[in-house]
Order: sequence, then C-alpha cells, then structure tokens
Amino acid sequence: MFKQVLFNAKIGFIYITTVLFFCSCGAEKSTIAEQPSQPNILLIVADDLGFTDLGCYGSEIKTPNIDALAQHGLRATSFYTAPTCSPARAMLLSGVVAHRNGFGTMAGDWSDNQKGLRGYEGHLNFDVVSFPKLLQDAGYHTSIAGKWHLAYPANKKEQWAVNRGFTRSFCLMPGGAGHFGDRQPMFEFLKKADYVADSSIVETLPKDFYSSKNYADKAIEYINESKEQAKPFFHFLSFTAPHWPLQVPSEYADLYKGKYDQGYEVLGEQRLQKGMEAGVIPNHTAMPPLSPNVVPWEELSKKEQQKASRSMEVYAAMIERLDHHTGRVIQHLKEIGAYENTVIIFMADNGAEGNSIMSYAGTGKWVDKTFDNSLENMGKPNSYIELGTGWAQASSVPFKWYKAFATEGGIRVPIIFHYPKWQKQGGIIDKTFASVLDVAPTFLELAKAEFPKENYAGRKIFPLDGVSMLPWLKGEKESVHPYKKAHVWELYGRRGVRKGQYKAEWLEPPYGNGEWELYDLLTDVGQQINIATTRPLKLAEMIRDWEAYVERNSVVVPDRPTAYAKESIWRAEK
Repeated sequence: MFKQVLFNAKIGFIYITTVLFFCSCGAEKSTIAEQPSQPNILLIVADDLGFTDLGCYGSEIKTPNIDALAQHGLRATSFYTAPTCSPARAMLLSGVVAHRNGFGTMAGDWSDNQKGLRGYEGHLNFDVVSFPKLLQDAGYHTSIAGKWHLAYPANKKEQWAVNRGFTRSFCLMPGGAGHFGDRQPMFEFLKKADYVADSSIVETLPKDFYSSKNYADKAIEYINESKEQAKPFFHFLSFTAPHWPLQVPSEYADLYKGKYDQGYEVLGEQRLQKGMEAGVIPNHTAMPPLSPNVVPWEELSKKEQQKASRSMEVYAAMIERLDHHTGRVIQHLKEIGAYENTVIIFMADNGAEGNSIMSYAGTGKWVDKTFDNSLENMGKPNSYIELGTGWAQASSVPFKWYKAFATEGGIRVPIIFHYPKWQKQGGIIDKTFASVLDVAPTFLELAKAEFPKENYAGRKIFPLDGVSMLPWLKGEKESVHPYKKAHVWELYGRRGVRKGQYKAEWLEPPYGNGEWELYDLLTDVGQQINIATTRPLKLAEMIRDWEAYVERNSVVVPDRPTAYAKESIWRAEK
C-alpha cells in the first residue's frame, strides 16, 4: 500500500514537473514574442528650427535631452530638406521629390500657370505611397502626434493621416496655430485651428493644452498601445514648436529673460564661435554680413529692441520646452524597456523662419485689432508674435538667408541619428551629404518592408527618389550618394543645385540679381564669394543638371511672384 502511494506520488511529481516545464517554456516564448524583432522607430521633427538652435549645434538654449542623443549618436552637418514645411514633410513621408508628390508649391499659393497641374495639388497626392503605410503592411503599429499640413482642403478625409498609413493619429491640420487650447488660428480666414483625432474632428482641446506637452502625451499613449499589441512601433512626433505665433506657458516665459538684450549680431557671433568649437561649423568660417533686410540692432529704438529681445526669449523657451517633452518620451522608452531597440531621429523640417507674415492676406491688420502684443503679454495665449529677420539670421549662422529660400540657410538643417546598434555612434559628427528624401527608404530597409515596384492599391506610383542611409549609418559605406550626383531644389522660382562641393543658386531681386550664382561650399560655407565668372564651365554643367531635373519632374516655375513670396518676406526688423 505504501509502495503504491509512493509510486503514485512520484508519477504525480513527474507530471507536475513536466507541466510546469512546458508552462514555463510557453511563458518564455510569450515573453520573447512580446519583443519585436524589427526595431522601433521614433521620428521627431521640429518646425522652423534653425541650424544653430540646439545646444549640440552651438546654441545657448538648453537642450540637454537632444544633446544627449547627439552625445551618444551621430550629428550630420550636411543634411538637406526643402525650403518650407509641407514640401519637406511630403518628401519625408514619400521619399519622392516635391514636384511629383503634390507640393511643387505650397497649398493656396499657386501662380496662374501652376493651378490644376499634376504635382501641384497642394496635398500629398496618390501618385506616391507614404512609407508609414508600408510599415503598417509590414506589421508595425504606426502613429503620429502633431502637425500634418498635407491635406488640402483640410476636410478631405482621404488625405488625413489615418488614411495615409497611420494606425493612430492626433493632428493639427494647417501649417501652424496658437499653441494653447483656445485653437487660435494662423490666419483670420481660417476662423479656428482644426485638429483631427483618427477619423474624427476634435471639437475642443483640454484647458491646459500646450502643443509640445500634449503631442508628447499622445506619443507615449500610442507607444503604449504598440506594446500592448506586441508590435514594433513607428511614431512621428511632429512638433509645431517653434513655429509662429511664438507662445510658451507663463511659468517658462522668463527662462531667458535678458539673455538677448545685446542683439542678434552679438548672438550670431556667439553661435558661430560655439558652432566651430562643437565641430558642426568649419573652423575659420567668417561671420556673414547682415542680410539687407535686417536693421542693425543699434538702429532700433529702445522699445523696438525690448520687443525684439522678448520675441527671442519666447522662441528660446519654446525650444527648451520642446526638448523637455522630447526627454519625457525618451525616458518612457527606457522605462518600458524599448529604448535600446528604438531608432531615434531628431531633425528640423526647414531653416529658421525669418519671413514676416504680417503683410500676407491682411494678417497685420487682423493681429493689430485682435491680439495683445504689448511687451508684458508677448508669448501668452492672446498674443501673436514672430521671430524676425535678425534672429532668424543668427539662428541660421553661418548660412545665407533662411526658410523659403533654396540657399543653405533655408534647406540645410540639424539632424541627429541615434541607435546603439549602429557603428556611427558615440558623438560622431559627419559632413556626408544626405537628404530628407533618404529617410523613407532608410526606414523601409530597417523594417524589412518592401516598396511596391509600380503599383499600390491599384494605382501607378512614382519610384523612390531617395536611397537608404542604412549602409552609411552602419559604417558599411563612406557616403549615402555618389559625390558627383546633382541634388536640386525649387520653390517660388528660387532654385538651388548642389553637386559635390559646389552649390549653384538663382534668386530673384531683391534677394539676388536674377542670375545664376556659384559657390564652393568647401571653402565658403557662408556663400559670400560668387565664383560664377571664374568657374563658368562648372556653372554651365550645374545649370544643365537643373534643366534635366525640370524635364524629368515636369517643373513649372511660377510666372509671377506668388502671394507668400511677394508679400511676406522682404520686411525689415522694424
């Protein structure tokens, strides 16, 4: 009897042990299944951020979280986007040049000879497929929080993010807005700023809404959803800071009080020196002269200096808060164990905003009658202020001009790549040329997602114009593109061609002389010495590259200055 009991006990022990073994194996497999084999991807884009506006690029603005990414990652100093935001973002999401993807010009700013043309629709057209859709097809949880600006008109649901490859979305639809919960519009005719959550229009925002904070909140929410679904994530954290109107919560408004009282010439000199010390600006680069539409600081009245200084204080505080909320998202990745397997890219969409919008569509009169822009109220919810030409030039040092130009100041932007598994990490600074067009193919290769050959969803689509940066980032190749490949830009008739160390540009008066100019960026990154007459054969070669681009992409140069280019740019600091 005792032996039988002992035998049964042994059998039971073996059975229980076996069950526990297989259960533990199952639990282990379940845990492994919860860890995505494909890397997560976090793309962070700042809106109208200048080349030297980050601490790691020479700024006095405190950006410790972004600087930490740079310290452990890679900073590129020759990364190019587009002259303005929506063309840049359309190129980012599609990997296809703006003249094909729908943004041959900005929505609502067509010249008569551009209206109704393919490639000039003013929204991300369906001749291209957005890479988030292909990531979605490859099993990714895809999401976006922040600026969209790729639908025109904004009520066209098929153009919303949720129908262009994003599983979840919380989007500001126009190009900008007030940053608080009152839905302050960018222009009077917009009435109020439109937000969309997935497939629904957002009727009200939280009372404590602030753009950078709430976009980061949404990023964390959507990343948690991907974890719950055991899927790798792609999240697009699409900040609207520091886009005008410049606004920041009152408790942070004085973070930089008095910091800019010496003026933009002094700030430019400081940024130039710190940029050279940081290694992102070539040594011995000369400080460029003030642009002809900038009034020297000493010629401003005391009141004008105070208001200009306050604008820069608010702008700097906005960038510091953007950094803070970026840090919150990164810290969350660490807390949930996703940081080491997440590719993080931080970039700006174009150069700093030096254009004044006050002459555009009656905006100045609307601002004067609607908002309180007194010195004490600047940066608060009921204010509407912009950066100004002088500060934009300081933010763009050492480059020429700023947003809306195909010059270096308009299209060369800061970018940081961070992924512990890549070779090019550890604070490396690299001057290799790369483009916003290269982001989509890079993410597709990372995700092992295939790009369709000719058709997608029954439509014929354009192939990618960009190439994957992954071999370069992994240290397998020295460059992204062949050295002698020509890269071309055009917006508002302003043209740029970069080929190797040379840059050819065409600007209409009063910004240029209406003729092609040529610069050697290797020795003259500030574009101060026009060598068109001394290198005529090189210039002729690059003009042929421009003409080939025009033919290949059906470019239609505007037959007249458009409203934005005509009315909003040439305005002195006063």
